[in-house]
Parts: sequence; C-alpha cells; structure tokens
Amino acid sequence: MGRNIRKRRSPLAVRAIAASAALAIGGGGLVWANFYASAHESNSARNTTKAAPAQVATIQCPDVGQKLSNVPNQARGQVDGELATLDQQITAAYQRLATTRDAQTRDASFVQNSILTPLKQNRSVIIDRIKLEINRVGGKAPGWLDGLSNCTGQPAAGQNNGGQNNGGATAAPSASASAAAGANAGAGAGASASASASAPAGGAQAGNGGQAGNGPVAADFVDITKVQPNVARKAQIGAAGSSGVFSTACGVNANKKFNTDNVIVAPGVTNGAHHLHDYVGNQSNDAFATNDTFAAAQTSCANQGDKSTYYWPVVRIQNGTQDFDQNNLGGGKELNVGAIQQVRQAQIKFVGSPTSKVVAMPKFLRIITGDAKTTTNGLGNANAHWSCTGFENKVQLTQQYPICPRGSTVVRTFAFQSCWDGVNADSANHRTHVAFADAQGNCANGFKAIPQLTMRLVYGFRAPTLANGQIKNAFAVDGFPEQLHKAATDHDDFINVFDDALMNKMVTCINNGQRCK
Repeated sequence: MGRNIRKRRSPLAVRAIAASAALAIGGGGLVWANFYASAHESNSARNTTKAAPAQVATIQCPDVGQKLSNVPNQARGQVDGELATLDQQITAAYQRLATTRDAQTRDASFVQNSILTPLKQNRSVIIDRIKLEINRVGGKAPGWLDGLSNCTGQPAAGQNNGGQNNGGATAAPSASASAAAGANAGAGAGASASASASAPAGGAQAGNGGQAGNGPVAADFVDITKVQPNVARKAQIGAAGSSGVFSTACGVNANKKFNTDNVIVAPGVTNGAHHLHDYVGNQSNDAFATNDTFAAAQTSCANQGDKSTYYWPVVRIQNGTQDFDQNNLGGGKELNVGAIQQVRQAQIKFVGSPTSKVVAMPKFLRIITGDAKTTTNGLGNANAHWSCTGFENKVQLTQQYPICPRGSTVVRTFAFQSCWDGVNADSANHRTHVAFADAQGNCANGFKAIPQLTMRLVYGFRAPTLANGQIKNAFAVDGFPEQLHKAATDHDDFINVFDDALMNKMVTCINNGQRCK
C-alpha cells in the first residue's frame, strides 16, 4: 500500500470546500476569536444559559462512510478523502452553531437558513464527487447517496421543539441508528482560525456543558455505587472452545506519541480524527503510514515481534487548565480541552472463543471498535465500557462516565470484534470484514474466530464532584466537537503487525488453553 496521493481537486470541489470553510466565519471575523465568551449568554453568578426554547444543541448528519459498505478498491483512497471533507464540513457547521447563540434567540429560522441549508448544499457537492469517484473506476454509485446530504439540528435531550424551525430535529438520538465506529475522517476544519480565549476557571459549565461549551454535562456522570449490577455472565467455554490468553506489554505512551490523524479511516489526511490519540506499540503511525511503514517501524512493545498499533482517544480533565495543543486543530481549536491524562496501566490481551479454536489474524488486519459518533448516530455500534476498580465485574457503563468512590479509579475496557470474514484485512466502511460473536460465542456463517483483542486502561485521576446540577473537574474522551464528549462515543483502533512467528505462537497458546506472552 503506497502513500495516498490526493489528486488535484476540480474547481467544483474547491468551491465546495471554500463554502464549507465559510461556515466557520461569521460577522466578518473568525469564529474562534472568542469562543468561550461568545458561545453562550450566561449569568456569571449562576452560570445559567439564556436560551430560546429547544435551542439546537448539536448537528446530526447521516454517516455516509458507514453506509458505503461497497466501494471499489481503486476508489477507496479518493472516497476516504471526500468523506474526510464531509466531516470537516460538519465541524465547521458546529462551530458556526456554537458561536451564534444570540442570533438564534432572535431568529427562529437562523439555524435552518444560515447553517443547515448551506451545510446541505456543501455536502451535496462532495457526495456528487464520491459518486463520480466510484463510477470512474467502473463501480456503480448507489442512488440513495443523494438522500444523505440533509442534516438536522438536534436540541438537548429533554427539550421540546417550541415552534423553532430546526430542520426536523428530534429530542434524542435514535438507539437503532448505526455509524462507523471511529469513523473519524476529517480534514482540519477552521484551519485559519485561532483560539484566543481562555476557559472558565475550574471547568465551569456553559452552553452544552464542559469548559469548552460542548460537554460533558452533569447527566453524563453517575455515582457507580448507586448503579445496579449489570454485567452479564460470560458464555461458558465448551469442549471445542479455546481458553488460552496471550498478553503483550506495550507501555502506557510514556514517550507521549500523539497525533490527531486516523490512518484507518482517513489515510493521507492530516487531522483526520479531529481529536487526539494515545498510541502504544508501533511508533510510526500517522496519516501517511503504509503497511511497509508499519513493518519497518520501532515498537514500544516488550516483544519486538509485536509491531501492531493500538490507539484510542485521550482522556482529559476539564479543570480550567489547557494542554500543549490548546491552539491546535484536533485540540483546543476543535473544543478538545483540558489536561491530558496518561494511562497508569494498559493491559493488552488476546483471548479465545467459547465455541471454537481460533485462526491467525491476517497481517495488517484493521479493526475499529466502538463508535465516535453515537451522539448523533445512535447506539447501534457503541462498544464503550466504563467502570471503576473494584466494580468491573459488577457494573459496566456505556452512556455515562463513572464517579468512583475513594480508593477506586476509572477503568476503560474494550473487547474487539472476534470474527473475521476469512478474506479481507479491511472493508470500505471498516466494519463488514469483522463482526462480533453471538451471545453463545458463535461466529456467523462464513466468519472465522480470531484471537479477540481486549484492552484495559486504568487511570489515576481523582473523581469529579457533582453538586447542584454542576459537575466539577469533569473528565471526558476527546471526540468530534458536535458529539459533545459523550461517554458512548469512546472507541479504540488496532492494526495487526505481529510477525508470523509470534502470531502463530499466540494462536497455539490460545487454542491449547495456555497463558503466554
């Protein structure tokens, strides 16, 4: 796989991107000139938002990348680039939404006319380009793509419409909708903008919550001691199953390898994730890495036969402070703010199947688990697991962050898809080549059980406090700005770069019921 070189865009595409960028400019100035001061109108004493009924909280757009499950290989690079532009457009539109609250209270049609309609027009141009790219290489672009240009304004949960024209928004995302986990394709919205304002002290909430005004809010947290046990019993390992465990130690990103790229969904696109990732394992992962790059790279893993790349969104504490990327795209410029928290412990294990032996993963297999866009796309592909030490076998949370008691700390866990189609190392939407086993541990017909990657990330920061409807020292994962830093948007990414000898050792270990590393 060579470097993904983008072709020169046609004048039509240039106009579309220029129009998209224009969404981020209002009143003749940059929207980031003073985001924290202008994103909302509040009473400084009580920090309460003065908003019109059903003020739009965020923007919901169909996830084109998730629905495009069949794209010819020759077109995937260009299509990925266009999908990144769609994410850029949504980011720019959300920035426009967040910085025009006064205009929205004065004009009920402002969101529809000034934000959603231009966004639809811009998306239509890029969707047309996606169709052209597919047809150009002999594919057949599906006609339903044309219906994916329309976006809606979504009010905060619990609000009613109140007569505001918000483009058909609903009060809450549909739990049945699905989206590509970690489909973080984007291309640096607002590249010329500057974040010149400071955050409210102490992580004070404003607008949609959080010190950047886009979450989290108090309702995103729950005292874990008050949650009823909800962990289901695991499937029993049968006689034909594989009970072994293979562990690999790759560190905790102590060397601080960060970037806001995502080479799986946005190859060749700088800032394709719009948020910051922690990396362990392969040390050459960026937007331009190829399979050859990965194979030749250094690794942080103790066993040098594991050059796989493991990466996830960073967690930040929103306590009024900023980090090194406060003026960077993917960081403060895209409302990912606060102090980055280093993982204290990162346990990476591969386990077997309750019902069958496992086969080796193909080299360079790519898997994304979870969904970076659940706030607007629903929970169909959510796979977040949040808990606290001492509670992991009793309570696992998907839609809320835990407040842990004294002596306990936050834990994130991921259990990746463990069934593979037996052919492909990736797929057009980065989903259909892998799948989850059913409740009994069986893979669907035609799919084969592979070692299941599980990750456990333990943190050490103190618990936030919740009082009078306000959350202080909130923590949250990085994400797309319009996703409001919800817990359910958590996700994790993996590319297999085990050498053949070590992969074979893993398979033998797991199938023989051993514990190896």
